[in-house]
Amino acid sequence: METLEEDVVDAVIKTFDGLPLNFKPRIRNEGKQEWVPLSGIVILKGGNEPICVSLATGMKCLASFDVPLAKGIVLHDWHAEVLALRAFNYFLIRECHDLAKSPGSFSPVVRRREEQENSEQANFQPFTLREDLKLYMYCSEAPCGDASMELTMEAQEDATPWPEPARPTIEKTPEETGLHGRGYFSQLGIVRRKPSRSDALKSLSKSCSDKLALKQCTSLLSSPVSLLISPENVYLHSLILPSTQYSEKACKRAFSTEGRMNALQGKTWKGSYAFRPFDIQTTDREFAFSKRSTAGVRTSSNLSAVYTWGLQERLINGVLQGRKQFHPQGASSLCKKSTWKAVAEVVGLLGIPALKSTLSNSEYEDLKRDKLLLDRTTVKEEVRSDALKGWITNGGEKFTLSS
Repeated sequence: METLEEDVVDAVIKTFDGLPLNFKPRIRNEGKQEWVPLSGIVILKGGNEPICVSLATGMKCLASFDVPLAKGIVLHDWHAEVLALRAFNYFLIRECHDLAKSPGSFSPVVRRREEQENSEQANFQPFTLREDLKLYMYCSEAPCGDASMELTMEAQEDATPWPEPARPTIEKTPEETGLHGRGYFSQLGIVRRKPSRSDALKSLSKSCSDKLALKQCTSLLSSPVSLLISPENVYLHSLILPSTQYSEKACKRAFSTEGRMNALQGKTWKGSYAFRPFDIQTTDREFAFSKRSTAGVRTSSNLSAVYTWGLQERLINGVLQGRKQFHPQGASSLCKKSTWKAVAEVVGLLGIPALKSTLSNSEYEDLKRDKLLLDRTTVKEEVRSDALKGWITNGGEKFTLSS
């Protein structure tokens, strides 16, 4: 008899298997089999069958040098975990759109909040996730960063900690910020940037371990979507990893109060935010295109596949496959500008003045600093100060809907 965890994994992998062939890793001409990480978000209601509502593959991110050119069109980070969360937010926006367009309609996932549930500042969102739902996330690889450091060390011929570089006097580049990728094993429990080859341009995108740790406090909602939906019911219940990719020591250190999140134990904030650590479960099942499942000579895939209800996309370099990287026609439905526009469309249907005012900010940077997002901003600042120390923002938020 399969366990609940196996059912969740099965829901994600079956959904991926149902995608067209060109969404999947391929065998290159020289006979190398591509591999890629897979992540998915699954909703479970009571004893019903788990339903995969979003999934993604991917393992790349945008170099910090190119972030100012992205202008909300190019994704900064297309690791599988991050894309799956973005696709989940897209799914929630569409649910809200349908409810706003047809007030008498029903969603099994999202509901309109009653008037007595709302207040002008702290609980202003018109929607909430239904209370009887639980959210699960499956990842076919250990999240990069702190939760995978022991696994990374074990994979080295020599796991001796690499020497720490001298601290620079001026901090400008990713190397100078002190954000390491996969090296410097003597430093554990720290915020890291996305790992990359030594000859690759560096990024300031934080590791998936760090981003998931923060999501335990901010919920799975992005900033724009948190204007529509209350965060109170949008926290991850469990993260499921292959047993081969699970280090209990690393995961406790990365995500729990036994590690770097200790200062946040029992912490709550205004706006229905709280530190809600997820459970971590394991599975013996391996994804067919994992690094361990692919036979022979392996190479990483540069293709990202995205799926959620009503959306399927193939991405390369943070934009739609076959499009120029910084051209507006290459924009994914998951990019910051598309998300801003989609949320604004829902608010237009709702006609709520306060939300319309927030979404009319001239720049995305101003939107995120708006007073309606103050509670969320406070959460992020406190978590970065007390637990995820050394977090450096990536920037790239100076753009408008029309630019």
